[in-house]
Amino acid sequence: MSFADRPSDPPVVPPPHSEASQRSTARFEELVASRREWIANVLQPWCVHAPLRELRKAEQEWGDIAGQVSPESTLWAWAWSRFPALVAEGLTGIDETHPVRVVLHDHRTFVGFPDRRASSLGALSLVPLRDANEPERNLGPFSLDDVASVTRLEL
Repeated sequence: MSFADRPSDPPVVPPPHSEASQRSTARFEELVASRREWIANVLQPWCVHAPLRELRKAEQEWGDIAGQVSPESTLWAWAWSRFPALVAEGLTGIDETHPVRVVLHDHRTFVGFPDRRASSLGALSLVPLRDANEPERNLGPFSLDDVASVTRLEL
């Protein structure tokens, strides 16, 4: 019988109101604080710098990693925050309110308004600035890994 196949002992649960139970409660507050600190100091910064391939892996396990929060409002919002022009304080997801200039690593440049609905899974789409006579079609999608810089434009 391998180690993994052996039955394990049931966990020891202290009786309610015992000293051990009170220590567990105090440790629970510490656990909550530790998790919040880990999310703020490890997970969120990782999302800002991780390549798209790793972000997609994380999305598959996001419930286990971050808890019951949507990847759109955390993982992808944090990932796109590496480009401050695409995010706004208090807004989850990509900020659509201002036009931006997107420069790719191959030096191609695109200008338009970010389209949150058309942007997903690490791919940014833009609604181009255009004349009323031009057909409506989005620019992109541009992979997070292909974007070199994003600059907010003022009209």
